[in-house]
Amino acid sequence: MTDEKKLRSLLESIASGNLTPDAALNQLKHLAYEPIGEFAKIDNHRALRTGFPEVIWGPGKTPGQIAQIMNVMRQKNSVVMATRIESNVYVAVRSQVRDLRYYESAKICAIAPSTIETRYPGIIGILSAGTADLPVAEEAALTAELSGFQVQRLWDVGVAGIHRLLDNRHLITSASVLIVVAGMEGALPSVVAGLADCPVIAVPTSIGYGASFNGLAPLLTMLNSCAAGIGVVNIDNGFGAAILAGQILRTVSKLPRDGIF
Repeated sequence: MTDEKKLRSLLESIASGNLTPDAALNQLKHLAYEPIGEFAKIDNHRALRTGFPEVIWGPGKTPGQIAQIMNVMRQKNSVVMATRIESNVYVAVRSQVRDLRYYESAKICAIAPSTIETRYPGIIGILSAGTADLPVAEEAALTAELSGFQVQRLWDVGVAGIHRLLDNRHLITSASVLIVVAGMEGALPSVVAGLADCPVIAVPTSIGYGASFNGLAPLLTMLNSCAAGIGVVNIDNGFGAAILAGQILRTVSKLPRDGIF
Protein backbone atom coordinates (compact mmCIF):
# COMPACT_ATOMS: atom_id res chain seq x y z
CA MET A 1 0.00 0.00 0.00
CA THR A 2 2.86 2.39 -0.73
CA ASP A 3 1.56 3.24 -4.20
CA GLU A 4 -0.85 6.19 -4.33
CA LYS A 5 -3.21 4.52 -6.82
CA LYS A 6 -3.39 1.34 -4.76
CA LEU A 7 -4.01 3.30 -1.58
CA ARG A 8 -6.82 5.25 -3.24
CA SER A 9 -8.34 1.98 -4.48
CA LEU A 10 -8.20 0.58 -0.94
CA LEU A 11 -10.01 3.62 0.48
CA GLU A 12 -12.66 3.44 -2.24
CA SER A 13 -13.22 -0.24 -1.40
CA ILE A 14 -13.84 0.68 2.22
CA ALA A 15 -16.20 3.50 1.22
CA SER A 16 -18.20 1.20 -1.08
CA GLY A 17 -18.44 -1.52 1.56
CA ASN A 18 -16.45 -4.06 -0.46
CA LEU A 19 -13.73 -4.16 2.21
CA THR A 20 -14.12 -4.19 5.98
CA PRO A 21 -12.17 -1.68 8.11
CA ASP A 22 -10.42 -4.59 9.87
CA ALA A 23 -9.21 -6.04 6.57
CA ALA A 24 -7.98 -2.61 5.46
CA LEU A 25 -6.21 -2.10 8.79
CA ASN A 26 -4.39 -5.37 8.29
CA GLN A 27 -3.07 -4.12 4.94
CA LEU A 28 -2.06 -0.75 6.39
CA LYS A 29 -0.50 -1.85 9.67
CA HIS A 30 3.05 -1.41 8.39
CA LEU A 31 2.40 1.69 6.28
CA ALA A 32 4.46 4.03 8.50
CA TYR A 33 7.46 1.74 9.01
CA GLU A 34 8.23 -1.91 9.40
CA PRO A 35 10.89 -3.29 11.77
CA ILE A 36 13.30 -5.97 10.61
CA GLY A 37 14.92 -7.71 13.56
CA GLU A 38 16.89 -5.32 15.72
CA PHE A 39 18.84 -3.64 12.91
CA ALA A 40 16.42 -1.84 10.55
CA LYS A 41 13.11 -0.02 10.29
CA ILE A 42 11.86 0.20 6.71
CA ASP A 43 10.22 3.53 5.83
CA ASN A 44 7.31 2.17 3.78
CA HIS A 45 5.62 5.57 3.74
CA ARG A 46 8.47 7.30 1.90
CA ALA A 47 7.16 6.68 -1.62
CA LEU A 48 3.85 8.34 -0.70
CA ARG A 49 5.64 11.36 0.80
CA THR A 50 8.39 11.88 -1.74
CA GLY A 51 7.51 9.83 -4.81
CA PHE A 52 10.43 7.43 -4.37
CA PRO A 53 10.74 4.37 -2.11
CA GLU A 54 13.56 4.01 0.37
CA VAL A 55 16.87 2.89 -1.15
CA ILE A 56 19.37 0.65 0.63
CA TRP A 57 22.87 2.00 1.29
CA GLY A 58 25.15 -1.03 0.95
CA PRO A 59 28.40 -0.17 2.78
CA GLY A 60 28.34 -1.04 6.46
CA LYS A 61 25.62 -3.67 6.08
CA THR A 62 26.22 -7.41 5.91
CA PRO A 63 24.93 -9.35 2.87
CA GLY A 64 22.42 -11.03 5.18
CA GLN A 65 21.05 -7.68 6.37
CA ILE A 66 20.78 -6.38 2.81
CA ALA A 67 18.98 -9.55 1.73
CA GLN A 68 16.48 -9.38 4.60
CA ILE A 69 15.70 -5.73 3.89
CA MET A 70 15.21 -6.40 0.17
CA ASN A 71 12.93 -9.37 0.75
CA VAL A 72 10.70 -7.30 3.04
CA MET A 73 10.64 -4.27 0.76
CA ARG A 74 9.75 -6.29 -2.35
CA GLN A 75 6.37 -7.11 -0.78
CA LYS A 76 5.36 -3.44 -1.10
CA ASN A 77 7.48 -2.09 -3.98
CA SER A 78 7.89 -3.15 -7.60
CA VAL A 79 11.48 -1.84 -7.57
CA VAL A 80 13.91 -2.33 -4.69
CA MET A 81 17.49 -1.13 -5.08
CA ALA A 82 20.71 -1.11 -3.09
CA THR A 83 23.65 1.17 -3.91
CA ARG A 84 27.44 0.82 -3.60
CA ILE A 85 27.31 -2.97 -3.85
CA GLU A 86 30.60 -4.69 -4.72
CA SER A 87 30.44 -7.80 -6.89
CA ASN A 88 31.33 -10.20 -4.05
CA VAL A 89 28.57 -8.70 -1.89
CA TYR A 90 26.10 -9.12 -4.76
CA VAL A 91 26.98 -12.80 -5.08
CA ALA A 92 26.29 -13.31 -1.37
CA VAL A 93 23.01 -11.37 -1.49
CA ARG A 94 21.86 -13.11 -4.68
CA SER A 95 21.88 -16.47 -2.90
CA GLN A 96 19.17 -15.13 -0.59
CA VAL A 97 17.14 -12.91 -2.93
CA ARG A 98 15.47 -14.32 -6.04
CA ASP A 99 15.47 -12.46 -9.36
CA LEU A 100 18.15 -10.05 -8.21
CA ARG A 101 19.87 -8.04 -10.94
CA TYR A 102 23.36 -6.54 -10.77
CA TYR A 103 24.47 -3.45 -12.66
CA GLU A 104 28.23 -3.67 -12.29
CA SER A 105 29.18 -0.27 -13.73
CA ALA A 106 26.82 1.49 -11.31
CA LYS A 107 27.48 -0.88 -8.38
CA ILE A 108 23.75 -1.22 -7.89
CA CYS A 109 21.76 -4.39 -7.32
CA ALA A 110 18.01 -4.30 -7.71
CA ILE A 111 14.79 -6.24 -7.83
CA ALA A 112 13.20 -4.77 -10.93
CA PRO A 113 11.25 -5.72 -14.05
CA SER A 114 13.36 -6.65 -17.07
CA THR A 115 11.91 -3.62 -18.85
CA ILE A 116 11.62 -0.46 -16.77
CA GLU A 117 8.53 1.57 -17.60
CA THR A 118 8.95 5.33 -18.07
CA ARG A 119 6.33 6.82 -15.75
CA TYR A 120 7.19 10.51 -15.78
CA PRO A 121 7.55 13.09 -18.57
CA GLY A 122 10.80 14.81 -19.44
CA ILE A 123 14.34 13.68 -20.20
CA ILE A 124 17.24 13.55 -17.75
CA GLY A 125 20.48 14.08 -19.65
CA ILE A 126 23.60 12.76 -17.92
CA LEU A 127 27.10 13.80 -18.99
CA SER A 128 30.46 12.59 -17.73
CA ALA A 129 33.73 14.46 -18.18
CA GLY A 130 35.91 11.35 -18.35
CA THR A 131 35.71 7.58 -18.49
CA ALA A 132 36.94 7.38 -14.89
CA ASP A 133 33.80 9.27 -13.82
CA LEU A 134 31.50 6.57 -15.24
CA PRO A 135 30.75 4.70 -11.98
CA VAL A 136 29.22 7.86 -10.50
CA ALA A 137 27.52 8.81 -13.77
CA GLU A 138 26.05 5.33 -14.17
CA GLU A 139 24.83 5.38 -10.58
CA ALA A 140 22.90 8.52 -11.48
CA ALA A 141 21.65 7.12 -14.79
CA LEU A 142 20.45 3.82 -13.40
CA THR A 143 18.84 5.43 -10.34
CA ALA A 144 16.89 7.74 -12.64
CA GLU A 145 15.79 4.86 -14.88
CA LEU A 146 14.72 2.67 -11.97
CA SER A 147 12.75 5.65 -10.63
CA GLY A 148 10.77 5.83 -13.87
CA PHE A 149 12.52 8.53 -15.92
CA GLN A 150 13.87 8.58 -19.47
CA VAL A 151 17.64 9.02 -19.54
CA GLN A 152 20.08 10.12 -22.22
CA ARG A 153 23.77 9.36 -21.65
CA LEU A 154 26.75 11.29 -23.02
CA TRP A 155 30.11 10.03 -21.79
CA ASP A 156 33.70 11.32 -22.00
CA VAL A 157 33.04 14.90 -23.11
CA GLY A 158 35.35 16.79 -20.74
CA VAL A 159 36.72 20.26 -21.37
CA ALA A 160 40.17 19.00 -22.41
CA GLY A 161 38.53 18.18 -25.75
CA ILE A 162 35.66 20.63 -25.83
CA HIS A 163 34.75 19.75 -29.44
CA ARG A 164 33.41 16.40 -28.17
CA LEU A 165 30.84 18.28 -26.13
CA LEU A 166 29.97 20.81 -28.82
CA ASP A 167 29.44 18.05 -31.39
CA ASN A 168 26.65 16.72 -29.14
CA ARG A 169 24.99 19.99 -28.27
CA HIS A 170 21.64 18.65 -29.49
CA LEU A 171 21.59 16.28 -26.48
CA ILE A 172 22.02 19.24 -24.16
CA THR A 173 19.19 21.21 -25.73
CA SER A 174 16.80 18.24 -25.73
CA ALA A 175 17.14 17.54 -21.99
CA SER A 176 14.68 18.73 -19.33
CA VAL A 177 17.27 18.45 -16.54
CA LEU A 178 21.01 17.83 -16.87
CA ILE A 179 23.31 15.98 -14.49
CA VAL A 180 26.98 16.73 -15.15
CA VAL A 181 29.60 14.51 -13.52
CA ALA A 182 33.25 15.61 -13.40
CA GLY A 183 36.43 15.15 -11.42
CA MET A 184 39.86 16.79 -11.78
CA GLU A 185 39.17 20.58 -11.73
CA GLY A 186 35.42 20.13 -12.27
CA ALA A 187 34.93 22.69 -15.03
CA LEU A 188 32.42 20.81 -17.20
CA PRO A 189 29.21 21.82 -15.37
CA SER A 190 30.01 25.52 -15.85
CA VAL A 191 30.49 25.03 -19.59
CA VAL A 192 27.29 23.00 -19.91
CA ALA A 193 25.26 25.48 -17.87
CA GLY A 194 26.39 28.22 -20.24
CA LEU A 195 24.80 26.27 -23.11
CA ALA A 196 21.68 24.84 -21.47
CA ASP A 197 18.23 26.33 -20.86
CA CYS A 198 17.35 23.86 -18.08
CA PRO A 199 18.54 23.15 -14.52
CA VAL A 200 22.03 21.68 -14.23
CA ILE A 201 22.97 19.41 -11.33
CA ALA A 202 26.73 19.18 -10.85
CA VAL A 203 28.33 16.08 -9.33
CA PRO A 204 32.00 16.30 -8.30
CA THR A 205 33.89 13.01 -8.28
CA SER A 206 36.92 11.90 -6.29
CA ILE A 207 38.87 11.31 -9.52
CA GLY A 208 42.02 13.40 -9.93
CA TYR A 209 45.61 14.00 -8.95
CA GLY A 210 46.72 14.89 -5.42
CA ALA A 211 45.69 18.54 -5.48
CA SER A 212 42.11 17.58 -6.32
CA PHE A 213 41.93 16.36 -2.69
CA ASN A 214 39.64 13.40 -3.46
CA GLY A 215 36.97 15.59 -5.01
CA LEU A 216 37.22 18.71 -2.86
CA ALA A 217 38.76 20.79 -5.69
CA PRO A 218 35.97 20.05 -8.22
CA LEU A 219 33.37 20.53 -5.49
CA LEU A 220 34.67 24.04 -4.79
CA THR A 221 34.89 24.82 -8.50
CA MET A 222 31.25 23.85 -8.98
CA LEU A 223 30.10 25.80 -5.94
CA ASN A 224 31.96 28.87 -7.26
CA SER A 225 30.69 28.57 -10.84
CA CYS A 226 29.92 31.85 -12.60
CA ALA A 227 27.25 30.10 -14.70
CA ALA A 228 23.71 30.51 -13.38
CA GLY A 229 21.30 27.66 -12.76
CA ILE A 230 23.70 25.11 -11.22
CA GLY A 231 22.94 23.05 -8.13
CA VAL A 232 25.72 20.97 -6.58
CA VAL A 233 25.48 17.66 -4.70
CA ASN A 234 28.12 15.95 -2.60
CA ILE A 235 31.25 14.23 -3.91
CA ASP A 236 30.48 11.00 -5.83
CA ASN A 237 26.76 11.35 -5.08
CA GLY A 238 25.28 10.22 -8.38
CA PHE A 239 22.29 8.76 -6.55
CA GLY A 240 21.43 12.06 -4.89
CA ALA A 241 21.73 13.91 -8.20
CA ALA A 242 19.27 11.54 -9.86
CA ILE A 243 16.73 11.88 -7.05
CA LEU A 244 16.99 15.69 -7.22
CA ALA A 245 16.52 15.63 -11.01
CA GLY A 246 13.49 13.42 -10.55
CA GLN A 247 11.97 15.74 -7.97
CA ILE A 248 12.40 18.69 -10.34
CA LEU A 249 10.55 16.86 -13.12
CA ARG A 250 7.82 15.53 -10.83
CA THR A 251 7.14 19.07 -9.59
CA VAL A 252 6.05 20.05 -13.10
CA SER A 253 2.82 18.09 -12.63
CA LYS A 254 1.96 20.29 -9.64
CA LEU A 255 2.15 23.54 -11.61
CA PRO A 256 -1.19 24.99 -12.79
CA ARG A 257 -1.82 24.61 -16.51
CA ASP A 258 -2.57 28.29 -17.01
CA GLY A 259 0.63 29.37 -15.24
CA ILE A 260 -1.28 31.17 -12.47
CA PHE A 261 -0.52 30.17 -8.87
